[in-house]
Amino acid sequence: MSMFTPATHRFLGSLVLALAGAATAPVLAMPPGAGPGGMGIGMGGGAMMGGMLPRLLDRVNATPQQRTQIQQILERSRGEHQAQRQARQAMQDEAMTLFSQPTVDANAVEALRQKQMAIHDAASKRMTEAMIEISRVLSPEQRKQMAEHMRQRREMMQRHYRERQAIDTPKG
Repeated sequence: MSMFTPATHRFLGSLVLALAGAATAPVLAMPPGAGPGGMGIGMGGGAMMGGMLPRLLDRVNATPQQRTQIQQILERSRGEHQAQRQARQAMQDEAMTLFSQPTVDANAVEALRQKQMAIHDAASKRMTEAMIEISRVLSPEQRKQMAEHMRQRREMMQRHYRERQAIDTPKG
């Protein structure tokens, strides 16, 4: 069980994904959906994340030394993320194999679910570790500014989503 609330976990995930944009720069040149995992990187695909980190660090006046340290933290996380992604893909294939059998083995499905949860837990733990490492690089004021910007961005994205839903919903 995580020590963070779901809202905090979403924020931490968004922060690490935003900061991970710099660590995945070669992938960001690919069209959305072509990057790791087949769904782009982070929210809205790889192209958006590519510009997010530099803008976030610009907004908080990060020094060149801070930028380098954050890059190093994210590079360490990158290899682990790729290995976990590959493991998740293999488990999805295994799930489809189990599901397509004439008789579905409930024990095998449960064992697979437990393996999936272990992978998810490891990813969550690494994400939290990276957030803590990055927090040590940035000042309290920089972290506060970054969190406020990300909160405003989340609110904007939610507003756009609601507006789009209103347009796409048939009037009856």
